[in-house]
Amino acid sequence: MKKIEMIVSKTYEVNFDGIVGPTHNFSGLSFGNVASLSHKAGISNPKEAALQGLAKAKALMDLGLYQAVLPPQERPNIEVLRRLGFTGTDEKVMADAFSKNPEVYRSVCSASSMWTANAVTLAPSADTSDHKVHFTPANLNNKFHRSFEHITTSRVLRSIFSDPNHFVHHPALPEGPWFGDEGSANHTRLCREHSGKGVHFFVFGRFAFQTVSEPKRFPARQTFEASQAVARLHGLSADQVVFAQQNPDFIDAGVFHNDVGAVGNEGLYLFHERSYVNQEMIVEELKTKFAKVTGGQLNPICVPEKTVSVQDAIKSYLFNSQVVTLSSNEMVFVAPKESEECAAVRNYLEVLKNDSSNPITQVRFLDVRQSMSNGGGLACLRLRVVLNEEEIKKVNPQIFLSEKRYSELCGWVKKHYRDKLAPDDLADPNLLKEGRVALDELTQILSLGSIYSFQK
Repeated sequence: MKKIEMIVSKTYEVNFDGIVGPTHNFSGLSFGNVASLSHKAGISNPKEAALQGLAKAKALMDLGLYQAVLPPQERPNIEVLRRLGFTGTDEKVMADAFSKNPEVYRSVCSASSMWTANAVTLAPSADTSDHKVHFTPANLNNKFHRSFEHITTSRVLRSIFSDPNHFVHHPALPEGPWFGDEGSANHTRLCREHSGKGVHFFVFGRFAFQTVSEPKRFPARQTFEASQAVARLHGLSADQVVFAQQNPDFIDAGVFHNDVGAVGNEGLYLFHERSYVNQEMIVEELKTKFAKVTGGQLNPICVPEKTVSVQDAIKSYLFNSQVVTLSSNEMVFVAPKESEECAAVRNYLEVLKNDSSNPITQVRFLDVRQSMSNGGGLACLRLRVVLNEEEIKKVNPQIFLSEKRYSELCGWVKKHYRDKLAPDDLADPNLLKEGRVALDELTQILSLGSIYSFQK
């Protein structure tokens, strides 16, 4: 009898980095985010921020990884202001909103869509019941300035991942506090290798329908019920999911998302000693389900408080780093410059790199200070999308980074972005015009079609 060999398609983790938008500013909108609040009213540099983000994406591309980009959203969001009763020309809407409701106006100018880790939660085809890639945009309803992002996010994702034979797009979860969803910032997929089945680790801050311990100082943004709903929508089995509550004291210290207190890649999971409620039990459940689903052994690494304090973890954004796998199967820990400048964190990473019990062999430090000053690090700036070769062929090819595309996008930023933006500059009607001209050109560069309302 003739032997039939199965051809297995290669699978890759593609990083989709958000391009920083033209209205990148320091308005201190994110209560619970220490860096965002501490830089409130400062003067930002949108051009530098966008170039830093692109340079970071190129550095990952230079490591041999698949790298893509996602466009920024239009700001100010005139549509939202009109829904709030402001009328007249776009310029009049801006002026009236700025003078009568400055807090609301600054919110609709936020460039926070740059942090694409919050944009969506997804599950690769290797894990889902219908063997398609599933996307659920995050409603982000805990913060007004982010609560309307999912509308454009959905348009962007449907434009890039348009083939219904491979991709499934769900609407964002219902609005309101009961199903607060913060996207992939509170979700980690753990696997032996990207092509195999994985375990989905969902982290939440509170229960919507139960009275259980919650943070006292800062809000818990993700609900248990939202995490459950996403797992159901994506067709994940009970064996494939683990739910964990974030330690309320950890949130009150400023760890507003799980990706500020933990980072994982394939079978490696790094987390702080104070990360979760019932932490030992959660780690055991992860190890058990990982072994059952993948046939492998999870490598959980708990970082002790005495080695890296919570304050140093937040200040340095140690856990808001990227751990990536090279073609050699070695792992690289890519951290922000702030981690290098914090002695305790730098020393810990040196020990981690030299520890043969884990696959990390290199540590790289990258500069994304403009993003960091606004409360988002390296991991915030990217969305991880696991795709096989056939699925990659069905993705809009223009969004993948290359030497040519990188040069083109840098030129686009230098042409259209300002190098100084104070909070009061957000009221300048020319900022809206400049942004629309820039975004219209970008949709042509990336072949995205008419994804913005002003293009309709």
